[in-house]
Amino acid sequence: MSRILVTGGAGFIGSNISRKLVGLGHDVTVADDLFLGRKDNL
Repeated sequence: MSRILVTGGAGFIGSNISRKLVGLGHDVTVADDLFLGRKDNL
């Protein structure tokens, strides 16, 4: 399908959106500085 960049992907919203997009067959790249995000969410 599409290639998508999710900024803030280690946060609550970004990680859930990323999972949903991957589940729909998209190629997802996540960018996050981990200031507020959690590495566990990646």
